[in-house]
Amino acid sequence: MAQPLMPHATASWLVDNTALSFEQIADFCGLHILEVQAIADDTASTKLTGRDPVRAHELTMEEIEKGQNDPDYRLKMSKGPEQIRRTKGPRYTPVSKRADKPDGIAWIIRNHPEISDGAIGKLIGTTRTTIAAIRDRSHWNIGNIVPKDPVTLGLTSQRELDAAVAKAAKAAGIEAPVDTRLEGDREALLEQLRAERDAASRDITPGVEYDRDTLFKS
Repeated sequence: MAQPLMPHATASWLVDNTALSFEQIADFCGLHILEVQAIADDTASTKLTGRDPVRAHELTMEEIEKGQNDPDYRLKMSKGPEQIRRTKGPRYTPVSKRADKPDGIAWIIRNHPEISDGAIGKLIGTTRTTIAAIRDRSHWNIGNIVPKDPVTLGLTSQRELDAAVAKAAKAAGIEAPVDTRLEGDREALLEQLRAERDAASRDITPGVEYDRDTLFKS
């Protein structure tokens, strides 16, 4: 399913300018509902500048109105002249985040060994050689690599990671882990998300504008 060019910035605009539910916004932008909740509560690591999807020809006002009138309605992406589609090839990662890739790879290897090197490469935008070096601890910087959640680092989205985990689990004949983060105390979950985002923001350069793959930023 096509997604906005800048999902977090688009979500910020939809939160501020429409009566759409967090679930509808998360579905349209390809985000986790807690990410939308964090945007609404201003708990993102940096202040997001909203991006109008109507002006970007990614969404029409008619679609927004349909969504506002029906909480179960799922917004449909417009195929406007400015819509940019991602081509095949490795995922682009901004220079400011490339140093985080080994940490994200190590986290996946430790927590989801069922995911293949090819799938990890697509998720994080790296090579099999780098992944193999981290697996066998021959990477040149192995002493400084600390496993960190690639979603928190901004290297991939929660939806993409969940899909990769589910696909790998199915291929391996095991039960995929269930995302239980929406269970229990909502405020505690948001506090945890806030702490993770704050930790991830320490490496962000103030005043630098980031693109879609590095948000929670913008």
